[in-house]
Amino acid sequence: MSDVSEMPAMLHTGLTWEQTPAGFTYRTAARTVTEADLTSFVNLGGFNEPLFYDARHAATAGYTGRLVPGALVYVLAEGLIQQSLALHGTGLAFMHLELTLSGPTYVGDTLCVVVETLESRATSRPGRGVVTTRCSVVNQDQVTVAVFTPVRLVRGADRSMEDSPCIST
Repeated sequence: MSDVSEMPAMLHTGLTWEQTPAGFTYRTAARTVTEADLTSFVNLGGFNEPLFYDARHAATAGYTGRLVPGALVYVLAEGLIQQSLALHGTGLAFMHLELTLSGPTYVGDTLCVVVETLESRATSRPGRGVVTTRCSVVNQDQVTVAVFTPVRLVRGADRSMEDSPCIST
């Protein structure tokens, strides 16, 4: 492989804090929750709760399907946000989170996330800002099943990514 004397631009970079003012809103792609998602998460996370692995037990509590832990709903939603590339290369730190679960999610439900910026402001250090968003997790019936409000440290427009090294293998 020959040396690259001049690095080409990245194909996609995320949004800076200045590009996401209060009121800025977008929607992620959708994803269907699978049985494999549930069993992998329950086993990996140690969620040894009959609500999540015994459908008959969950039915006695009034649930009508294979119930998904709220923590998995959050993880899938955060993954959808990351896959949107809105923070690709511009996200610097995850600082805080509040999470509210407003309804059950079941295996077979299809989720997407509506992200709305609540606040976007500069920090005391140049090249970065703090962005607070409201992330509404919506199912295939357009019912909001969870809302979380992350606070993130995000790169600013005055902090170039061109200086970031390219890691080669």
